[in-house]
Amino acid sequence: MRVLHFYKTYYPDTVGGIEQVIRQLAVGTTLLGVSNVVLSLSRAKDLEPIEFEGHTVVRVPLDFEIASNGFSIAALKALARLADECDVVHYHFPWPFMDLAHFISRVSKPSLVTYHSDIVRQKMLLRLYQPLKQRFLRSIDAIVATSPNYMASSAVLGRYRDKTRIITYGLDKTIYPTPDAERLAYWRDKVGIKFFLFVGVLRYYKGLHVLLDAVENTDYPVVIVGAGPIELELKAHAARLGLAHVMFVGALDDADKVALLTLCYAMAFPSHLRSEAFGISLLEGAMFGKPMISSEIGTGTTYINVDGDTGLVVPPDDSAAFGKAMRTLWENPALAAEMGERAALRYEELFTAERMAANYTALYRELVAKHAATRLAREGAGG
Repeated sequence: MRVLHFYKTYYPDTVGGIEQVIRQLAVGTTLLGVSNVVLSLSRAKDLEPIEFEGHTVVRVPLDFEIASNGFSIAALKALARLADECDVVHYHFPWPFMDLAHFISRVSKPSLVTYHSDIVRQKMLLRLYQPLKQRFLRSIDAIVATSPNYMASSAVLGRYRDKTRIITYGLDKTIYPTPDAERLAYWRDKVGIKFFLFVGVLRYYKGLHVLLDAVENTDYPVVIVGAGPIELELKAHAARLGLAHVMFVGALDDADKVALLTLCYAMAFPSHLRSEAFGISLLEGAMFGKPMISSEIGTGTTYINVDGDTGLVVPPDDSAAFGKAMRTLWENPALAAEMGERAALRYEELFTAERMAANYTALYRELVAKHAATRLAREGAGG
């Protein structure tokens, strides 16, 4: 079984949430006999294929971007060639150029798309893109929603319920590095022994302004891991509020990130818009047995974090409610520990990479079998 993944960015160029999902999926399905290739765009000069954790990464030049939508002429030829060599093409939405490339490259192999998120922000461009998006989704053999919450709340997915499956994201804890005692001691000395942790790219929909406002007039230490387009804006916001107890540590490698996940008291995840369709770093917190605070935005964040069970869930963009939730956990360590234990159990039950890989492998085989049966039926009718 040969599967081609197509997404705008991937390792080693970027390390966001969708890239992490594709990585975990490729590693997990490889163990089940699937051969994976990931095709992505890159600004790098050296674009030779890379072998990465048991799968192949093929990168082509990024020519230009419009509203974060990367375009590449070389990708059209690469998609046609690689699709011809594989059994299944696995798209990752949203990426409007991908939809266009699907048709220009005349992909005819069994295909599915993981629907990672609605398009939320670019309203005017969305209206222009709408006909292409609908044509693309109609043409794909199967659509995968990443949580029952997102399936229920997405108007787009509601139009394609008959061919949409739910396969949640999954993580494999064994591929994360184990931090050594020296690294743990370094971070313990730097950030203290009790702190809230946020991990993620610093984007508009992450709601970090809510977190900063929530800890004004408190002394709760907060560590923010990540870099991104609104980093300077957030640091200025923190400075205006005089938040000396908030520490921006920038983007970190996996070893340092795991050290902070190990040490932190709880996860603070204030994303307030539906662009946050799931929350991989929130799931990482659950995997490490941490209680969580998140907002109810009708997406997978509330499938990971169940209010009153694995953590606390508050209304979106409500700094007072978020601050109250932080105070509840901070002042009740026994409750926080119990919630963290239940978060780890929920991860083991629903969100392992092994479970995700098995579900996707079964879907790949189903699509190939259906495609073969359809082809045989057509040949029989023609004969």
